[in-house]
Amino acid sequence: MDYTQIEIYTDGGCIGNPGKGGWAYVLKADGVFEKEASGSDPATTNNRMELTAVIEALKASQMLGAKRIVINTDSQYVKNGITSWIKKWKVNGWRTAAKDPVKNKEYWIELDRLNALLPVTWNWVKGHAGIEGNERCDQLVRQAMDSIV
Repeated sequence: MDYTQIEIYTDGGCIGNPGKGGWAYVLKADGVFEKEASGSDPATTNNRMELTAVIEALKASQMLGAKRIVINTDSQYVKNGITSWIKKWKVNGWRTAAKDPVKNKEYWIELDRLNALLPVTWNWVKGHAGIEGNERCDQLVRQAMDSIV
């Protein structure tokens, strides 16, 4: 089924950085289909979990078909990375402006691939500001981290 719009909230976090991490997304398609997913990693970073949440959400969106996908992330790192910084990283051979290797390169490559395939609009939202989808993701991330023994 093809949807007009898929709206997604994503979040990732860590207890310690690096440390125990969790990621989550909440996906709503035209208000008729909803999906939540989350996962964890016992040894990761906050930024990797933020990237994983968006990658997993876009993979799920691929299967649904949509004219528009809106990603709502509370991570400036993710939003700025995919909408701005990545262009220069690719030109510079995956090096930052300071000539350092880009961290989490394999995640960025996968996110860039998905972003090029799908009709994605990127939106930054303030975390912990009472936004329903963002608050639900935060709850799922905490549950995912708590599940790590």
